[in-house]
Amino acid sequence: MVKLSEKEKAAHKAAFKAMSPAEKAEHIFTYHKWTILLVLLVLLITGSIIHRQLTQKKPVLYLAVINTSFGEDVEKSLTEGFLVEAGFDVRRQEVYLYRDLYLSEDADTLNHEYAYASKVKLEGAITAEKLDLVLMNREAYDIFSRQGYLMELTSLPDALSPYITENEVILSDNSVDYLLGNAAEEQIVTEVVPNSLAVSSLPLFRDAGFNGDLYIGIVSNSPRQEEAAAYYRYIFGY
Repeated sequence: MVKLSEKEKAAHKAAFKAMSPAEKAEHIFTYHKWTILLVLLVLLITGSIIHRQLTQKKPVLYLAVINTSFGEDVEKSLTEGFLVEAGFDVRRQEVYLYRDLYLSEDADTLNHEYAYASKVKLEGAITAEKLDLVLMNREAYDIFSRQGYLMELTSLPDALSPYITENEVILSDNSVDYLLGNAAEEQIVTEVVPNSLAVSSLPLFRDAGFNGDLYIGIVSNSPRQEEAAAYYRYIFGY
């Protein structure tokens, strides 16, 4: 880069001062446009990060809704309603909702990819400990229970006893070894445990027009079990 003499610098300053405002703007953009664009880009990225930090809500609970759907009013009751009742700040906290999930062991060709994508998403959420509660129909409940994904319910209030449901949990399964010829016979060991609550009869779901049985369970590796228990209390209104 050629260094200008003091005389040349003074001449450039004088020439710049003599320009009209439009000419000055054109001159600045022509010789400094990359610097201007870089500054604007940095400001844009910084502003975006700050805005996201200020507006992003922190999940209090993660709730998955499987093989069922509901309207806006029920969704608000399942999310904001709980936050308000439990004393959380709805502006900064949320119940994170996994919607439109489908699980089936008998999915046809049309729904197979949808069921597989839902399964992968749920397994990823469980592994990342970002799933606490599951609201599901009977088919999804059977699948979740057999896989051992649901926490066994052992110390619930007496008022909830009529709603407790039991289901099979697979303890050991040598089906793969049997199919590969590495085992003489197929052996699947299961036990029946209480791991969900039936909620179809509750006003929140009954009045919303849900079809069939509906269950809610706590995911066994949830790190937010106290909040999940508070959600149970909210759903059942005590």
